[in-house]
Amino acid sequence: MKLISWNINGIRAAWKKGFLDFVTAEQPDILCVQETKIQHEQLTPEMRDMGGYRSFWSMAEKKGYSGVATYTKPEPQTVHTSFGSPALDMEGRIVHTEFPDFHLFNIYFPNSGMGPERLAHKLKFYDEFLDLAERLRKSGKGVIACGDVNTAHTEIDIARPKENEKTPGFLAVEREWVSKLIAHGYHDTFRIFVAESGHYTWWDMRVGARARNVGWRIDYFFVSDDLRGRVKSATILPHILGSDHCPITLELG
Repeated sequence: MKLISWNINGIRAAWKKGFLDFVTAEQPDILCVQETKIQHEQLTPEMRDMGGYRSFWSMAEKKGYSGVATYTKPEPQTVHTSFGSPALDMEGRIVHTEFPDFHLFNIYFPNSGMGPERLAHKLKFYDEFLDLAERLRKSGKGVIACGDVNTAHTEIDIARPKENEKTPGFLAVEREWVSKLIAHGYHDTFRIFVAESGHYTWWDMRVGARARNVGWRIDYFFVSDDLRGRVKSATILPHILGSDHCPITLELG
């Protein structure tokens, strides 16, 4: 099974920049996209019913903001976009699809760059997601979480770590949560295969950072321990343009 995750920074913009060609070429079984920036009434039939895929959407009330969508060829057993938590539900940030052998979370985690209140919200979102994932794991099925986590975990996940120690997205408290997730038995799948620095998934387009590969690795596929043995590959596709993020992949055996 091949999964792809991509923060597309606006599905209407991505559609004009070759999004459909990318999907046709890659043929993922499941495609998770974040930051769709669209409302239900703005979806075209082609966006909703991309050939061969079912799609499931979560959207923010605020127009042009946030939003995630999961396109899947296999039919999920259940789909959730509401979790009974204001932190998780208020901005259209999660689609949870359940399949016979795993739960899949497609998530656009909050950004902490708008001050202390936003950082507090992000940390609450992090913790409530982990609580939810752990409850599901205890029911006997593995968990995959993918998307834009909005945090670079370690110094090798960011081009200029010393310069960014006090920058939102690389704050100690944010990085500690990623460490906590891993300590709970979740694997950063890219790091199963690649140990060196220089691999990023987001670049600041305003300063031309992509051409110089001055980036951050903030997009991830995490799998719980019980799925670790099925991970065959995990890659980053920096050559794919169309967003300030690039796609990432996960292949399960």
